[in-house]
Amino acid sequence: MSLDQIQAAIDTWTGLGIWLALVAVSLAWTLYDLRTRNSHIASIMQLVWILTVLYSGPIGVLIYRYSGRRQIATDNLSRKGFRSVAHCYSGCGIGEILGVIITVGIFAMSTAWAAGITFALAYIFGFALNLGPMMQAGTPFLEAFKGAFFAETISITVMESVAINVDLYLGGDATMGDALFWSSLYISLSLGLFAAWPANLLLIHFGLKGGMADPRDTEAAASGHCH
Repeated sequence: MSLDQIQAAIDTWTGLGIWLALVAVSLAWTLYDLRTRNSHIASIMQLVWILTVLYSGPIGVLIYRYSGRRQIATDNLSRKGFRSVAHCYSGCGIGEILGVIITVGIFAMSTAWAAGITFALAYIFGFALNLGPMMQAGTPFLEAFKGAFFAETISITVMESVAINVDLYLGGDATMGDALFWSSLYISLSLGLFAAWPANLLLIHFGLKGGMADPRDTEAAASGHCH
């Protein structure tokens, strides 16, 4: 399938509208579930799941149901990897969306500038949303920064290298008035998440990340520890 064919398939307001409707339903269900059945989850992690579903709709719900709820049957490396990557994803997504809107949608910058600025914003937001819970749990800033820097840099770099390149490649010359602009952004976000999942599995396996708390454990879930 050629690039032109892919762009033609996703450059439709009807298709984008259907996707946004699915996102809205997915978000409503997630908010209800967090409020009624998983309210024990730490507030920062609840925000992580809300943003993950906002970016990835039903895909985000499947990841949340698989790895983020008290109702999971057991915990394992795969589930820890998804919780870890979702934490990174929630922050990076904010930076990527802002970066693409500012550099491509508003100022129509060159690909190099768009990629560089978008990556910088994604890194800042992604790192901040990983650093915050550690400091919230009582870890001093310098210690939290050192603990998070190496692992999060790897995770964010993998995620955004894929997401930004996919977005700029698929979006082409599309502007904010084109369905293609927003469809490309949504697709790139989810692809970035899945690209970074194996990296997070390796980081957890080798002890460089903790994989987030087991959501079945109320005390652990409430602590908000990242590493």
